[in-house]
Amino acid sequence: MKRIILFLLMLITCQVQAAEKPHIIFMMADDLGWGDVGYHSSKIATPNIDKLAKQGVRLNQFYVQPVCSPTRGALMTGRYPMRLGLQCGVVRPWANHGLPLDELTLPEVLGKAGYKTALVGKWHLGHFSPDFLPTHRGFDQQYGHYNGALDYFTHIRDGGHDWHRNDTANYDEGYSTDLIGKEAARIIGEHDKSDPLFLYVPFNAPHTPLQAPEEYIESYTQSFKIKNRRIYAAMVTCMDDAVGKIIAALQQYDFPVENTLIFFCSDNGGIKKLGSNGKLRDGKSSLYEGGVRVPAIAVWKGELKANTDVDEPLHIVDIFPTFAYLAGAKADNAKALDGINVWPTIANGKATPHAFILHNVSPFAGAIRMGDWKLIHNGHVRANVTSADRKEIWELFNIKKDPSETNDVSKKRPKVFARLKAKLAQLESEAVKANITPNRPPAAFVVPKIWGQSE
Repeated sequence: MKRIILFLLMLITCQVQAAEKPHIIFMMADDLGWGDVGYHSSKIATPNIDKLAKQGVRLNQFYVQPVCSPTRGALMTGRYPMRLGLQCGVVRPWANHGLPLDELTLPEVLGKAGYKTALVGKWHLGHFSPDFLPTHRGFDQQYGHYNGALDYFTHIRDGGHDWHRNDTANYDEGYSTDLIGKEAARIIGEHDKSDPLFLYVPFNAPHTPLQAPEEYIESYTQSFKIKNRRIYAAMVTCMDDAVGKIIAALQQYDFPVENTLIFFCSDNGGIKKLGSNGKLRDGKSSLYEGGVRVPAIAVWKGELKANTDVDEPLHIVDIFPTFAYLAGAKADNAKALDGINVWPTIANGKATPHAFILHNVSPFAGAIRMGDWKLIHNGHVRANVTSADRKEIWELFNIKKDPSETNDVSKKRPKVFARLKAKLAQLESEAVKANITPNRPPAAFVVPKIWGQSE
């Protein structure tokens, strides 16, 4: 009898400890610009994202990578893309690489700490072989697509089907943003709350192709004269509605708000011709602020003060160690992290722990921030280039005084310039060989009927 009582007490203790681990809902937009959200004065309606911004902490200097795959790799590993071979653009559908298989991932770490893990949305970290797929990289559940730029309605990319459940072809019909929102809500509704949940929801919106339900497009007839801008705005609002469905599901199924962290950000800056990056220079694929500084929000009732701003520089690599800390998880087998636990900064406004933030370094371009200073090498070179440019341009900006990067002070501040240049060179020497995939498929490449599955 005593053994039974002891066993029950141990079981109760374990359940309490599990319950103390926060549920984590991480939502990521695709190509959403700094100026594309209502709380940054956009004409695009984003009431649900705006509500999160009022309920939580607005991270005003949150950095990501210039394009999709590198940001996702940094999130999954806590390491800069130049350590992953992902420093030169995205993982193309015909690529024979992805997130390196010897990297420990965030869902693997959280899973070992007792979390149930689910991915709903865009993977974009490789599908060359089954080992690269999400359910082989730490996710208990998967729903969505592997590539970028798929058709929102047919779920086809370059002639191949790209919609999957648990890494098996799935043929659910509907607009992909809606499907992602519904599936995330379903997982929340069916989840046993005695287990902590890590739900990663990387939307493909508002990434091209420009497609949205007609009723959303029509709602912007008066706001935007250019048709593509109307469609883009509709895509953003449709995604915002999906965010609303996910938040509503948390409320409907009584997820404890005092034990649930909600995080929202974009994976890179917006495309200038479609979206807005506000006063920030340039946009997607660029190392200027418009390409790497994105809207970001953290919400946790009772733990984070509502309607506050944090202006300290942070980076997507910080999510891995920060979430691991909150989960009480250990990453003993992980390679050396570039990310730092930044919870003191997010929760209490402490100064950033970063001595520097590497925006990227590749054989073609690079950028680094140290304090208020930012050095850019070949800022005119886009993220997906596959060969060197003839021009070589170095620029230095004081981001605190000049967030729009209009005044190059490299000649006025030679010591600062030399210091940042030396640090960037050091980091470049640490980089692994870059995987440089051609932007067009090789002539011999045959599109599979189903992406991620061998014929």
